[in-house]
Amino acid sequence: MTGPSEPLPPRREIVTTWFGAFLVEEGRLVQAERAPLDPAALAERIDLRRAGRLVPEEERILERLGGLAAATSDRRLVPHGVTLDPRARGELPGAEAEPPVELHRAALRSAAVRALDAAWDPSIHIEEAIRAQEDLDRVQNLVAERLTSWAGRDPPDAPEGTPTPRSPVDPALLEGRAALERLAGEIRSTHDRLAAAIEETLPRRAPNLSALLGPDLAARLLARAGGIARLSRLPAGTIQVLGAERAFFEHLRGRAPPPRHGLLFLHPRIQSAPRSERGKLARALAGKAAIAARLDASGAPLHPDLRTAFDARATQVRSQRLARRPPSNRR
Repeated sequence: MTGPSEPLPPRREIVTTWFGAFLVEEGRLVQAERAPLDPAALAERIDLRRAGRLVPEEERILERLGGLAAATSDRRLVPHGVTLDPRARGELPGAEAEPPVELHRAALRSAAVRALDAAWDPSIHIEEAIRAQEDLDRVQNLVAERLTSWAGRDPPDAPEGTPTPRSPVDPALLEGRAALERLAGEIRSTHDRLAAAIEETLPRRAPNLSALLGPDLAARLLARAGGIARLSRLPAGTIQVLGAERAFFEHLRGRAPPPRHGLLFLHPRIQSAPRSERGKLARALAGKAAIAARLDASGAPLHPDLRTAFDARATQVRSQRLARRPPSNRR
């Protein structure tokens, strides 16, 4: 013989809205935690919800519940002991009035502005400067080739006493070539100014990456990755082959061995190393570059031990190679 059945606990539901959090029990509002009716404060709560975090009003509701069972239609509350229930419609009793919709729109606009500000990466200007340098390199090469070809078309000096003097080059064409020479000089000057600007700016924007790689290589790596924020999310293996995408895809097609380095080959320690050491050095440098990028993305100060650690690894790799050489070949 069974005893009387246990009474069912009251159904509780946490309703979250843009203007507050509310606890509803058996269709009756028992607690209302309203957000401040201010666009800036509401925008902060929009940011918290977008990040999957609780807003202060929800924290107060959960504190009052004290672990009692409750349902919700908002997944953010599930890690905090609330049950996700498809029957929870997230509706308030009819007596609870919603603030003016214009206030919600103002909060959404404020949140959008905040999100745009947070997403803007100052290193984008370094990225554009590097790309401008690359464009100038191509243009300078084209102009230099044209000037060399044009100068090669000049008539040879005629010896004295030549019976039939050659026709002189049209002065207008010579002036046009002089203008092209001046343009080549301007291109070189602009390229140098961009290089100086990058060398001055990068140590402030990315001190760890700049100290490890040098401003020019660090800027090229940033440009290839798409900014410091994206570079900080890349694993070391990807950083190692940045700039060697064509060789990497050839390897995926089975036509070539995997690339050992990309842009990192421009580092003096790798460029001057024997071929047998370059892969190890690039791997070590990529690991330190990944750490440096994360430090710079978080606004951390300079950590000179990254450069020291890489130099120590480079010395170790060289010592291991020399130890493997036959004694007769050592110098």
